Amino acid sequence: QVQLVESGGGLVQSGGPLMLSCAASGSIFRIVAMCWYRQAPGKQREEVALILNNGRTNYADSVKGRFTISRDNAENTAFMQMNSLKPEDESVYYCRATDQDPEYDYWGEGNQVAVSA
Repeated sequence: QVQLVESGGGLVQSGGPLMLSCAASGSIFRIVAMCWYRQAPGKQREEVALILNNGRTNYADSVKGRFTISRDNAENTAFMQMNSLKPEDESVYYCRATDQDPEYDYWGEGNQVAVSA
């Protein structure tokens, strides 16, 4: 089992930065990727960014060039630096860790990011 604890959400002005963190504990050797998802009210949850164990990253088109996902393997923590935030980025952001066994899936509790116009 893997446990994920998120931090870093909050209120930011449009155009401002914010960083999210996701600390993993437990059977971290099972993790193959760390991801950030977001879900706004009335919308489906969408993948925002992903980082594989080899460091390869992938981003949703809507955040490319503004968001950066990274990992500190020594601290078992993933980060997402969000710059140039827009009101449409306002969502609950969730951290997800994918397991070697696709039957297992781990999610953080979610963190609200609010962007004021």
